Amino acid sequence: MLTRQHAEDIFEKVLKYSTADETEAIIGSTAYSLTRFANNTIHQNVAEEGGSLSVRAVVDHRMARASTNKFDETAIRQTCEAAMALARLQPPDPDLLTMPGPQTFRGVDRFHKETAKLTPQARAETVRRVVALAEKDGLTAAGVFSSGAFASGLFNSRGLGAFHEETMAEFSITMLGESSSGWAKKTSPDCRELEPDALAERAARKALESHEPREIAPGKYTVILEPAAVLDLLGFLFFDFGGLAVYEKRSCLTGRVGQQVFGPNINVRDDVYHPLQAGAPFDGEGVPRQRVSLIENGVVKRVVYARQTAHKVGAEPTGHSFPLPNEFGEAPMNIVMDGGKSSVEEMVRLTERGLLVTRLWYIREVDPYQKILTGMTRDGTFWIEDGKAQHGVKNLRFNQSLIEMLGQVEMMTPPERAAGEESFEMVVPAMKVRQFSFSSLTKF
Repeated sequence: MLTRQHAEDIFEKVLKYSTADETEAIIGSTAYSLTRFANNTIHQNVAEEGGSLSVRAVVDHRMARASTNKFDETAIRQTCEAAMALARLQPPDPDLLTMPGPQTFRGVDRFHKETAKLTPQARAETVRRVVALAEKDGLTAAGVFSSGAFASGLFNSRGLGAFHEETMAEFSITMLGESSSGWAKKTSPDCRELEPDALAERAARKALESHEPREIAPGKYTVILEPAAVLDLLGFLFFDFGGLAVYEKRSCLTGRVGQQVFGPNINVRDDVYHPLQAGAPFDGEGVPRQRVSLIENGVVKRVVYARQTAHKVGAEPTGHSFPLPNEFGEAPMNIVMDGGKSSVEEMVRLTERGLLVTRLWYIREVDPYQKILTGMTRDGTFWIEDGKAQHGVKNLRFNQSLIEMLGQVEMMTPPERAAGEESFEMVVPAMKVRQFSFSSLTKF
């Protein structure tokens, strides 16, 4: 794995070969392993290690980036030369700012040696246990158990130096029955927090309890969305909280900052320092990330800014830039949403008629300004009547405005770190939402 000293040594060589007006280097390494299983057997084990060097050169207010996956002197020299040659071919950028100088960062501890040292044998033993559980219940298990360690340094010729290392583990499982399925997933920098046996039991229970699902008519229903479903919907909203998207009128929040847009029980912030979050405490330019209150009591309070966007609109940068050059500007990527004190069980008990949704998939945006999304339920959808989940139902397609949905939230659980398949991880609650719109049914 890359160490800070090794990253600094590489950057010294970058400065040796770059004669650009300003030079930035992002230096990283990864060590990643994965065990994949299906049909109750392991069918794939992979392990890979790699490094990367990305050099951004600024010449006469012109900017370009070149990259390599080698750290030898020849590769470094060629990458620097390529970045400078490409920069000279670009048109001048009148909005380009000088690179930031030295910064002070708040440390975050997200490297766990237990995760970094997790062996294929340990992953295989976990898979053996969950497959035994599946076979006991007459189910077929499929999923992924992965782990890895990552390190990244960002340095520039104005004296900035930032370095971060982190581990990450993931366990995802689908349990398949003859007419139903169940799913569960969790990610964490610490593999000891995954609880794969509990995830497998949850997925198996959902598959068994939703067997022989019944059809229900499309329409508007009270719906209880588990955290993974909430996350995959909200993932389509938070790129709209980028300052450049608002400035260029690509955001559904253009003209709405400072207004009551969502329900009064909706409070969201971006907070890389939250104990359930992950990632580096600096952005793609090496600027420290700030906590930013995005929504307070349903009011859109702030959006986030990269340095260039902030300079353009007369705001303060918040440390949310992507590496330059890019066309997106910035976005909050460490979403933490306040929840309530309810439980999913209590929500079900207090629901006369409605649906319990495990997760959603194949989500697509229909209207970017009203934030209307369409997609389908999957892997455990249940009919609730008289305060009990009575039986599984066949999956439904939804057409729903996120803005409208976040004005109809009746109850929430405490927030948790959630993982889905359509968005990045967030800390979000489960939600009970009234009048959620389902447009059509399926045959499975």
